Amino acid sequence: MHLSIPITLLLGLAVLFMIRKDGLKSSHALVAVLFGFLLSTTVLAARIGQVDSMIAGLLGGSISQR
Repeated sequence: MHLSIPITLLLGLAVLFMIRKDGLKSSHALVAVLFGFLLSTTVLAARIGQVDSMIAGLLGGSISQR
């Protein structure tokens, strides 16, 4: 999947921005990260990856059509 690292980086920057603006506390960000990490080890991980790929394909298609 080509977008996994850039999306991860983008989401990480968004979390840092929210922490700095006090919209998201560090403890909440930590819980969200741990939840995502644990979710990636479940049986849902494959399905979530498929949905991510599908969304990336839709976004890539709409961007290339412009």
